[in-house]
Amino acid sequence: MDNAPAERVRILTPSGMLGAGWDEATIERGLALGIDVITIDGGSTDSGPYYLGSSTPKTTGKAVERDLRSALRAAATAGVPLIIGSCGTSGTDSGVDWVAGMVEKIMAGEGLDLRVARIYSEQVPADLKEALDAGRIHPLPPLGDLTAETLESCTRIVGLMGHEPIVEALQAGAQVVLAGRATDTAVAAAYPLLKGMPAGPTWHAAKIVECGGQATSNPRAGGVYTIIDATGFTIEPLDLEAACTPISVAAHMLYETADPFEMREPDGTLDVREATYVALDERTVRVEGSRFHVADQHTIKLEGARITGYETMSFTGIRDPLILKDIDVWADLMCTIIRERVTQTLGLAADEYAFDLRLYGHNAVLDDLEPESGPPREVGVMLLVNAPDQVTATAVAKVANPLMLHLPTPSMGYLPSLAFPSSPAEVERGPAYEFVLNHVVDSRTPTAMFRTEIGGTARA
Repeated sequence: MDNAPAERVRILTPSGMLGAGWDEATIERGLALGIDVITIDGGSTDSGPYYLGSSTPKTTGKAVERDLRSALRAAATAGVPLIIGSCGTSGTDSGVDWVAGMVEKIMAGEGLDLRVARIYSEQVPADLKEALDAGRIHPLPPLGDLTAETLESCTRIVGLMGHEPIVEALQAGAQVVLAGRATDTAVAAAYPLLKGMPAGPTWHAAKIVECGGQATSNPRAGGVYTIIDATGFTIEPLDLEAACTPISVAAHMLYETADPFEMREPDGTLDVREATYVALDERTVRVEGSRFHVADQHTIKLEGARITGYETMSFTGIRDPLILKDIDVWADLMCTIIRERVTQTLGLAADEYAFDLRLYGHNAVLDDLEPESGPPREVGVMLLVNAPDQVTATAVAKVANPLMLHLPTPSMGYLPSLAFPSSPAEVERGPAYEFVLNHVVDSRTPTAMFRTEIGGTARA
């Protein structure tokens, strides 16, 4: 690869996530406009800790394979790198290998010969314990100090790489980079930074394109086309029916950030306080004035998940107006009787299991913050039981089964019939996970915590 500086870098981002799909016409338009790199985010923590804890992809293989085929063809046609981050949803080592296996299959079928790099981001607890003992691991709010026991309890731990490991792979000649867990922005920022683009506009542009069409007038439209140069960047949707506006672009700094003007990356902080957003036409926005402040200490954020127990779920529907009139009373009664009968029937103490009763259609989402009042027309009741093993979780749910079907309110003189949507009513969900790491490691070097393989050659 030619690593010489460039006057501008043109980025094609076909979608906000690999496997979400896109219209092939948008790829063709991007190729017609001219591109220097294709970047796609392959994962997220948005869907919870299960995908990291179990190292399971959220997206189906067929969808990922379809997107990969389109992206690989486009990259080969344009002769540009393809960069994918957080492979397999959570960026575990097996997630990288899962995507790499599809890439190999597609390239063989399409007759493509592209050099592929795999960057692994899983972390070994023993190595992290050394960093912990050396005082190099620090908590982020709201968590407190990390313990060795917490590290040992995790089924999987990943570190969020910045742009540096990706740049290193590109410099080594990789044409396809399959990265483990990475910051969403690093995926798009790596190639422009390699080509000498200024850090402020590059990181800001990377933040805006990370979710594909979300910063446009039609978030379903798919991808965006971005040009970064010495003073700023321009951005437009690939779909001709969609538009970027100054508001839609500026507003994306509110997305998944604690501060609308700053965003921390491993090597520093993006600052958009002085950024300006100008519409060049009805579809295209120009952004200038973004700054990037390099940190005194490079850090790598850790994500880790552990098993918290095993879950069984039951669900029923209520349409009875007498129950719905006093639905909170009914729910309190349900919880009380479940606890009493679990103790009587299973002999379990309150700390040997847990359950959550949620009233969908009433207050399941906002709970006490719900502004609406008055009885709902119908309510779906979800019972989610958590216990140290699956058998116990299901036993508790089965104890609750008659109540989920026939429990009356105190004022009712008859047994109502509620509605299970399935038989059996109990659905075993398997192990449940929780995130337990929200900490950063002081990096020895920006690439030291990651391992890269290019053409089968491992690089520390």
